[in-house]
Amino acid sequence: MDSIHIFGGERLCGQTNIQGSKNAALPILAATLLVPGISVIENCPDIADVASMIKLLQSVGCLVMREEHTVIVDASCIKENRLPAEHVTKMRSSIMLMGAMLGRTKEIVIDYPGGCVIGERPIDMHLEALAHMGILFEKEEHKLRAHADRIKGTVLSLPFASVGATENVILAAVLAEGDTILYNAAKEPEIIALCEFLKSAGAKIMGIGTDTLHIIGVCRLHEGYCVVPSDRIVAGTYMFACAGCGGNIELDNVRTDQLHAVYDCLTQVGAVIEYSDNTIFMKMQERPKPVPYVRTAVYPGFPTDLQSPFMTVLAVADGTSVIEEAIFENRFRIVKELVAMGADIQAKGQYAYICGKVCLYGRHVVAEELRGGAALVLAGLIAQGVTVVGNRKFIDRGYEDICQDLKNLGARISVR
Repeated sequence: MDSIHIFGGERLCGQTNIQGSKNAALPILAATLLVPGISVIENCPDIADVASMIKLLQSVGCLVMREEHTVIVDASCIKENRLPAEHVTKMRSSIMLMGAMLGRTKEIVIDYPGGCVIGERPIDMHLEALAHMGILFEKEEHKLRAHADRIKGTVLSLPFASVGATENVILAAVLAEGDTILYNAAKEPEIIALCEFLKSAGAKIMGIGTDTLHIIGVCRLHEGYCVVPSDRIVAGTYMFACAGCGGNIELDNVRTDQLHAVYDCLTQVGAVIEYSDNTIFMKMQERPKPVPYVRTAVYPGFPTDLQSPFMTVLAVADGTSVIEEAIFENRFRIVKELVAMGADIQAKGQYAYICGKVCLYGRHVVAEELRGGAALVLAGLIAQGVTVVGNRKFIDRGYEDICQDLKNLGARISVR
């Protein structure tokens, strides 16, 4: 059951609901460590990365109960500050437990996180920011030990608007002594969701949604609650599926205000998009048009997580397109698989040059990471014939049930 089989070449037509956001749920779950009591997280996606995060919370003493899409965490008693390598090395997002554990216990021992092959993604920025708050680090073989007698508020400016570093600073700062002012903070919607959850538990955070956050340390948090927002990357994935296949789809439970950079690109390829508060209607009647140039960027720019799905659409566009990947240096890993399916793509450094072909052809391809794996599923939908996408486990890290969602949209797809 590790492969996805797709019968491609058909237009999409149908409706599906969009799951809760992976990139919001993970830092919110990490933040429950700061609450010496119960936190209730609704609309939490049932995906592999969330399951790993729950196991990490349980490993340090949290009691966790899941009822469908509601997760209840009781972090009253933290018994351990050493995180098991088994789950830490599975996903990059485990690094955000550093700020939360330090905020709660002032100490953590953690293996270097894994789960990603799309770039180096060094954690130096995280460590340097936390060091400014009085945290000391000792590097051991394959492990990192961090501790502090006191965590002190400070003034910081990140050299790059890193989502992960922003999250770690927030998590360490909410229980710190004094004020923390963070300049060049990431502004992604997932940062806003984290801050809103922490505010529900009594944290004092100002400037939410801007690039300057002011966090006033408090002595203690109380019980917290939040509803995880919908996953903008999942919504974008399905919109690009429609762009490549053609058709007419409806997506519900969407934060439509978070997708303007995606709308711009889809409009350029020829899509017609209408949306209300939480529903997107999309029509694609013709072969995609090329996009002369698109560059990935931090929010509100075009998201790097949707670069691979967009490349797949441009592979069948009626002309030549150029993508610049400005976030991760190794995000063109699917190029060789798309070329095997008939695409004409040349990757040179951080640029991909795409000469659109009339069609792709079904092949046996293998996912190497989450978003590239989803893009290969899209390629299978677009292609003529049968495509088999191996290593489904990568796709399961971020999509609850991509096969059922796409079936709802009219795709012929199954897991075998």
